[in-house]
Amino acid sequence: MSNHRIHPSAIIADNVTLGENISIGPFAIIEDNVTLGDNCTIDGHAIVHSHTIMGDNNHVYPQAVIGGLPQDLSFDPSIVTTTLIGDNNSFREGVTISRGSAASGTTQVGSNCYFMNNAHVAHDCIVGDNNIFATSATLGGHVVVGSRVFFGGGAMVHQFCRIGSFAMIAGVIGVRKDVMPYTLIGGQPVKHYRLNTIGLRRAGITGDRYKALSKAFRCLKDNQPLADDIPDTDEIVHLKHWLAADSDRGIYGFASPNHDQ
Repeated sequence: MSNHRIHPSAIIADNVTLGENISIGPFAIIEDNVTLGDNCTIDGHAIVHSHTIMGDNNHVYPQAVIGGLPQDLSFDPSIVTTTLIGDNNSFREGVTISRGSAASGTTQVGSNCYFMNNAHVAHDCIVGDNNIFATSATLGGHVVVGSRVFFGGGAMVHQFCRIGSFAMIAGVIGVRKDVMPYTLIGGQPVKHYRLNTIGLRRAGITGDRYKALSKAFRCLKDNQPLADDIPDTDEIVHLKHWLAADSDRGIYGFASPNHDQ
């Protein structure tokens, strides 16, 4: 195992596949049937459980647990389920990612995500790319998250919710319904407020592309169908597909103009 830096106290099962330039710290545990891509770092006291497949350049910080058994009372530990992790993710101290719950089920995390300390992703979730989970943000089981979503600290998402791409979730709220793409959501009761202007600008969604989203948002806020003259930009096409998909939990409504944030 050339180019590896593995502390002698680390415990690594026999049936593990390691890429190049792997670093594993003291008392870390890598269980059976784990694959780690190139340039991964597993810090001391971190655990990567069985049937986890991890891409390149991931960093698992101390006390984080990746691919643990789902917290589901009906789960049968004898069945094989998996955890799939992309590239360039950071799992800070105390983060927990549970593997799938049903036979052949999978929990998926994309690439370039940042999980701050004590964030949690439950069984069977699908998380896209470039997402940020602030401290203690939590996903219940079967949640689907798009890309470039920001979860505020302590945000809790109910099982089977959908969180659209480019959404920004306020901290310390319970999310019990679907959150539309491109929006800010928060308050008590929880409501959509407006477009996530800063996040969209940082992603290069400006000019006519932003104007199309703004017009679409106004239509939705007025409970009207999208106007025929809204151009089918990539964002509008994505929004239409997202709105047309089935929703198990329903979709949040909009705050009134005088609603406090």
